[in-house]
This record gives sequence, structure tokens and C-alpha cells, in this order.
Amino acid sequence: MTYKITYKSTINRTTKFALILFGIWPNISCLMFCRIFWTVTILMVLFCHYLYFLTHYHSDDVFDLMDCFTSFLGFLKLMIKFAFFWLNQRLFNEILTMIAEDWNDCTKSDIEMHEAINKAKVSSHLANAIITLHTVVVLFYGIGVILGSVDVTNRTIELPHIYKAIVPFSINTQRTYKIVLIVELIHLITCSWGLGILNALLLILILHVGGQINILCYWLTESISKENKHKSIAIIMKKIIQKHQKIIYFAKNVESLYTFIALMQFISNIMMICIIGFLIITALGNPNATEKIMRAISYYSVTNVEAFIFCYAGEYLINKSKAIGLAAYNLAWYELEPEYNRIILFIILRAQKQLTLTVGKMTVLSLQCFASIMNSAGSYLSVLLAMQ
Repeated sequence: MTYKITYKSTINRTTKFALILFGIWPNISCLMFCRIFWTVTILMVLFCHYLYFLTHYHSDDVFDLMDCFTSFLGFLKLMIKFAFFWLNQRLFNEILTMIAEDWNDCTKSDIEMHEAINKAKVSSHLANAIITLHTVVVLFYGIGVILGSVDVTNRTIELPHIYKAIVPFSINTQRTYKIVLIVELIHLITCSWGLGILNALLLILILHVGGQINILCYWLTESISKENKHKSIAIIMKKIIQKHQKIIYFAKNVESLYTFIALMQFISNIMMICIIGFLIITALGNPNATEKIMRAISYYSVTNVEAFIFCYAGEYLINKSKAIGLAAYNLAWYELEPEYNRIILFIILRAQKQLTLTVGKMTVLSLQCFASIMNSAGSYLSVLLAMQ
């Protein structure tokens, strides 16, 4: 079939290209160069933010300081995510190997291949949408600065940059200034891709787990059908248990890869809630309050989209793991021999221990967790408004 040629993995070309670009994809010739490049450039940007903060520490414009801090926090978060993936390269390689094995197994059945292809299509659309969203947001954020007219020779003003930073060199000509802004915009777009693609990768891996669970449920449903009466039930049961164990191991690897990233994500999210809540309250009553509030809300929205992706992935995994026990329970188990009934019972018991994603091994990621974050944000803003 044509889809067998078109799709060969749950991870699409866009995601693979981005992972190669950031030195995460294994066995590439430029791996060390990519890692050194991103380490040096991100640290340079963090240093420029640090210079801005030191220079404007006593400034009365709190919004600009907080703008600098939120941007600094975003680059720092990206650097930590990259470092964590680089340090866990073996674990990520194992995940990719298991995905390749699952796709190789799916070639034996058109139904299984169809399920894998469906998940690959959804994954591809999600990855492309997230990359597009991050590109558009950064372009709207920085294009105004590039198109603006600034007199470089005027030493009484501070040259605006894409983000709040001070470059450690002198800009004397209009051409040099425009080149610096374009480089900053390109670097910010690619860094935004890095944040987006690691979030998209989590969704892709969880969708792959969901596809494999659907295949397992299909095996359970068809294990004692009329078509399989002539086959050995023992062989089918062994195949089902091995598949279940592989799904559990894969989900645990994904959880181990993302649990501390999720912890960092939620710590930064709490900090953003506090900072942006403070900015919104302090901006009220100012002449340009609308512009400042809209910029603050844009930061807050992007951060919460990231939090929602993590929480949705955790909720999806929980619901899918419940489906295994439900499929086993709905079997015509009364047509099986007692020894196979006991195997079905073990599958149901194991499925009751749900597959989960956690925040630093402490809290389970779910939509309820996301709702608690939103409630905390609302409560914090209410307190600030009452104290105003």
C-alpha cells in the first residue's frame, strides 16, 4: 500500500530535522558541533540579558525589568531542556529503537499498519502546527523592532533589540544594527522551535503509545474470535503479554525522559504567574496599559500552552491505559479454559496500575493538575487586585 512507503515512523521529517538541528537526534556527523553551537549562543544571550539587568537595575520601568527576566527565564529553560536530552541520549536512543521495532511489527498486519499510520498523521499535523505557531508568534514579536526607524548615531537613546538585552560591542552604523536585529530574530525563532519541538515530541511519543495500546486492545478483542479458534490460545496470550510489557516499558522510558523537564516547566509556570500577575496590576492606570497588558498576556499564554500540552499528554496516557483493562474485561472469557482466565485476570490487575507522566516523580500530570494551576493564577490575581 502507498502509506507504507509514505510513513515509516511516528516521528515526521520536521521533528527529525529539528532534533538534528539541536544535537538531539543520535548518530549524526555534526552532533558535537550542534551542541557546542547552541551552548555558546544561548549562554551569550543569557549574558546579554544579565548585562541589561545590571544596567537597568535601578530603573523605574518595572515592566522592562520583568520583560528581561521572563526572556532570560525562557532561554535558561531551553538550555536546561537541551542539556537534559543530551545527558539522556542513551534513553532517547532506546525509545527510538522501540518505535522502529513497533513499526516493523506493524508491517505484518494491515490493520496494525493502519493504526500506526493514523497516529503518524496526527503527530505530523501537531508537530507542524506547533512549529508554525512558534514561528508566527516570534515574527509578530520581533518584526516591529526590525521595521522601526532608529537613529543609530543618536547616543542619547538606547538602541532597542528583539529582546531586552545589551550587546557587549559598539553599534555605529545602521547596517550593523539591522544585521544584529536580523541575527537576533533568526536565533529567537530557532530557539522558539526548540521549545516547541520538545513539547511536540512528548505528544508524538504519547500518541505512539496510544496507537500501540489500540493494537493491543484489538488483539485482546480478536484473541478468541472464530478466526482464531484454530490457533493456539497460549501463543496468542503470550504475544499479548509481551506487547503489554513492551508498552509499559516504553511509557516508563518516556516518563523518565520528561519528568524533570515537567518539574522545571511547572516551576517556571508558577514564577510566570506571579510575575505577570504583578505586571498586569502595576500596568493598570498607565497611559500605555493596554500594550503592556497584551505583551504580558502573550508571555502567559505561551507558558500555559506548554503546561497544557504536558497535562493533556498525561491525561491521554491515563485514559489509554484504562482501555487495556476494559478490553480484557469485555472479552468472552467464559469461552476460555480456566488457566487462560487467570491470565486475563492478571492483565486486568496490571492494567489497574495506570501508566502516568509525573512532575518530578511527585505529582501526576492530568487535566485536573492544569485546572489547579489556572485556579492558582486566578486566586493570585484576585489577591493582588484586593491589595491594590
